Amino acid sequence: MTAGEEFEIFLVTAPGLEAALCAEARERGFKAPTRVKGGVTVTGGWPEVWRANLELRGASRVLARIAEFRALHLAQLDKRARKVPWGEILRRDLPFRVEASCKHSRIYHQRAAAQRVETAIREALGASVSPEAEICIKARIEDDLCTVSVDTSGETLHKRGHKEAVAKAPMRENLAALFLRLCGFDGSEPVVDPMCGSGTFVIEAAEIAAGLKPGRSRRFAFEQLAGFDAAAWRRLQEKGGSQPPPAARFFGSDRDAGAIQAARDNAARAGVAGWTEFRQQTISDLTVPEGPPGLVIVNPPYGGRIGERKRLYPLYNALGQVLRARFAGWRVGLVTNDASLAAATGLPFAPPGGPVSHGGISVMLFQAGPLS
Repeated sequence: MTAGEEFEIFLVTAPGLEAALCAEARERGFKAPTRVKGGVTVTGGWPEVWRANLELRGASRVLARIAEFRALHLAQLDKRARKVPWGEILRRDLPFRVEASCKHSRIYHQRAAAQRVETAIREALGASVSPEAEICIKARIEDDLCTVSVDTSGETLHKRGHKEAVAKAPMRENLAALFLRLCGFDGSEPVVDPMCGSGTFVIEAAEIAAGLKPGRSRRFAFEQLAGFDAAAWRRLQEKGGSQPPPAARFFGSDRDAGAIQAARDNAARAGVAGWTEFRQQTISDLTVPEGPPGLVIVNPPYGGRIGERKRLYPLYNALGQVLRARFAGWRVGLVTNDASLAAATGLPFAPPGGPVSHGGISVMLFQAGPLS
């Protein structure tokens, strides 16, 4: 695969958020964004792979699809895997690993399939196999069609590289970004999270408003691939330059002092401390910020996650009472796994969108507002 060659790039996201990620990819100028189950496909070359990792907030991984062929048995898989130009993709001096999945195929043994691809690469290229390798080749065999991809991200992209402290049951950054997008947030309005934990929603909103690239503080697996151009990568990182500070401000509060300190530390590492404010307080002490209305977005505890569900109804009810009394004109986004908990707020929520997988729990985004 040459530097200028285009191929399919698969942007992975949580099931249920494909449309939101597709909209983001289109907005960021990626070619031919198409929703598929579990993510979005776009077309491009290696620079687009780099840019997707650097700029897309809603993706959890970026997979470069490097080959596709039919494989009806393991010997055929071995033979056709050897025809992939591995020397143009992998470095012989760095280890790799292979993950395989099989669905509705005559090849059904995933570990055996992974071993065949490992052997093909090792013997064709001379690189070593290691279960701890950062470079991961993914072979997906579905209906006897094998799609071979390289995971160009490494660690999942919700790990922005500047959030070290986390609270209980944290919202992942890529999910937070897409929930903000679904609520219509574009960076121009204030955001309040009254149960902010370690600050994910607030920090993500401030970064969006400031035009900061989500991948600016971390490294990626593609930096270890053959043909990686470090100088071109630096130019891409620097592209766009500095932007004026956002006019809006972003507020988080939580009753847990440790969570508030974590949020402040995370905001400082992210470079958004100047536009964020975190305060230890209960829901009953929540006050509306000065200035124009904006978005209240909150990920409260829910049953099966933190605490028992029956004990949470008073919390949701108190949240709703405070928002109705003090936040006229503000929109509300609430993430929970239980429609009855959302109803306990008494807020005029529209029917939620489809469920989204969050840490193995199906959650929904409930939206209301502007409140009267």
